[in-house]
Amino acid sequence: MNNTLLTLLFINLCGITMLAQNEVKEQITAEDYEHAVKFLRFNANPLVKRENVRPNWLNDGRFWYGISTPEGTEYVVVDPKTGKKVIAASEEELFKKAKISADKTPEVARNEKLSPDKKKVAFIRNWNLWIRNLETGEETQLTKDGIENYGYATDNAGWRKSDRPILLWSPDSKKIATFKQDQRHVSDMYLVETKVGEPNLQSWKYPIPGDEKVIQIERVIIDLEDQEIVKLDVPADPRRGTLCDDISCSGDFDDNYWNEDATKLAFVSTSRDHKEAKLRIADAETGEVREVLEEIVPTQYESGQGSINWKYLPKSDEIIWYSERDNWGHLYLYDLKTGNLKNQITKGDFVVTQLLRVDEKNNRVLYFEAQGREEGQDPYFSNLYRIDFSGKNLKLLTPENANHKVYFPPKGDYFIDNYSTPTTPPVSVLRNNKGKLIATLEKADISKLEGMGWKAPEPVTVKSANGRWDLYGLVFTPTDLDESKKYPVVNYVYPGPQGGGLGPRSFYAARSDHQALAELGFIVVVIDGTCNPGRSKAFHDACYGNISGNTLEDQIAGMKQLAKERPYMDLEKVGIWGHSGGGFAAAAAMFRYPEFYKVGIAESGNHDNRNYEDDWGERYIGLLTPTADGDNYVQQANQNYAENLQGKLLLAHGGLDDNVPPYNTYLVVDALIDANKDFDLIIFPNARHGYGKDSYYMMRRRWDYFVEHLKGATPPENFEIEPGW
Repeated sequence: MNNTLLTLLFINLCGITMLAQNEVKEQITAEDYEHAVKFLRFNANPLVKRENVRPNWLNDGRFWYGISTPEGTEYVVVDPKTGKKVIAASEEELFKKAKISADKTPEVARNEKLSPDKKKVAFIRNWNLWIRNLETGEETQLTKDGIENYGYATDNAGWRKSDRPILLWSPDSKKIATFKQDQRHVSDMYLVETKVGEPNLQSWKYPIPGDEKVIQIERVIIDLEDQEIVKLDVPADPRRGTLCDDISCSGDFDDNYWNEDATKLAFVSTSRDHKEAKLRIADAETGEVREVLEEIVPTQYESGQGSINWKYLPKSDEIIWYSERDNWGHLYLYDLKTGNLKNQITKGDFVVTQLLRVDEKNNRVLYFEAQGREEGQDPYFSNLYRIDFSGKNLKLLTPENANHKVYFPPKGDYFIDNYSTPTTPPVSVLRNNKGKLIATLEKADISKLEGMGWKAPEPVTVKSANGRWDLYGLVFTPTDLDESKKYPVVNYVYPGPQGGGLGPRSFYAARSDHQALAELGFIVVVIDGTCNPGRSKAFHDACYGNISGNTLEDQIAGMKQLAKERPYMDLEKVGIWGHSGGGFAAAAAMFRYPEFYKVGIAESGNHDNRNYEDDWGERYIGLLTPTADGDNYVQQANQNYAENLQGKLLLAHGGLDDNVPPYNTYLVVDALIDANKDFDLIIFPNARHGYGKDSYYMMRRRWDYFVEHLKGATPPENFEIEPGW
């Protein structure tokens, strides 16, 4: 080859190299982001009209509701016997036309608890319990020995705290069931507010798994008439409940029921690790306590999903008890006097989630919501059933293949059912207690939503990583999807074990920002993996004791299965993000599966559960115990795997996060620095767990991060998402 040809070849190669070096990245414009913003809830939700009936019950058996229409809000009162409506343009007009009396319930402060007779309120002052007469304004101090961190009815679970009293009024408003809470011995948590001048230190009791003892409650009954405090004759209980991480999930004193004349109180004591639940009956006059039954499980006991499902039936001397002893959540009928099992009420390969109504007096019938019984349905669809106490005559009351949200009135032989799916809009109907349709109340109108360009996500089913279970999810694709192209994939994850990434299987115009992100050129995948609740006990306990890989193998297996039928999914470019438990999972994905996940965003993660509130870890991992490696929590802590990071990782946390304190993320930051790894970090100095006013800034930064590092494009500078709040 002569010198001239060599020179030309050299020039051409240099030119090609320079073109490659100067190749212009794809530019994602502000207009592209504006288009995506149209799919966020504050823009999409108002486009849905006549969506869901939320009833207000009237004393005469009727109910009324407001519903959004294209012309404005319409107000409707319904006679449940006939389904006939009276319609008005305002509440005032409706009340006049339908002859509705105004609600006479007195307004009370957020930190006060109204009595059933609506004549007095209970509140906390200086660690003691007081009541105020609403007619006279007179205040009475009920307890006098409460001191700092050892007071009455105080509301502090570490991760959640308030100044409201936690108690249960008796039906006659003459007694209060509550506790004296001892938290003097547990760990303190400190957060510092960022401001000009001296910082403000925030401190409170925040128990962690390493504490020798957790918050203790000493149960008492207070008789208001003689102001006597009756101490129940049982040792102090850990502050634990049968439903969630607290004794006040519902806002009241959970796991407590009075009998009608307030002579007896039924309650459940839950062990620190949630493995033991003891149902007890207390004598309100003497404090004597009788143990009725006990359930001991190897992992964790819970009384349902969404509501506490054990019920005290003193008139018939019976207890309805909830148990997963046959691998499914079911109802059992017990003799209250002997503690013996009378019969199993519900049975089969499905899970009872909420016991909504007990007709003890007339027909001895139960009404309950359950999941997974109907063939051909998403097992997370909720249906309403009725069944006799004997376990006979089970009947499905909501026949549509959909997710059903049911409302029962305080009295009356009817219910309201809002049903929908992720792809079909809500229909609201009125049925009698035997399931007969009385009237169709509303049908949602999504024509404006569809006119905006909205499309429903795609429901998908995949196999779990171990091949044992079917898993269910949604896939969000761009509205202008071109199946001949390749799209990077974003995996949104919320691993549980207390919840899932999808949430209820009802219709939503917007689920988080999944569709908005898809509009920027991504395929967004959300799969509810193993360890999530709402299925069998074995499914929920699949990661008990070790949540380090919770659902991640399922996510990877699921996306590989989806991509086989959807070649436009580019599994060479997979990102992941999540918040809280999802933040933990996102960082774990980047550290444990770096060959699969290339970009991750971990928001507010509980990266080391030794640094998170006691009850969550102790419920799903177990009590902190020594091992050869240190303890049973250490192998699950994300910072111990930070050196494995290969891709791009963005960490974010609120500096005043009083749920998952920011030190969880700081541990990961410190480990990444020690490992000499590049990463990105956003701290919202004065934000709590959900970021509040900063949440849309975080959303935009999340979009930017995936656009730049996963899509390989350039995002617009300093775009602002304006929710208009």
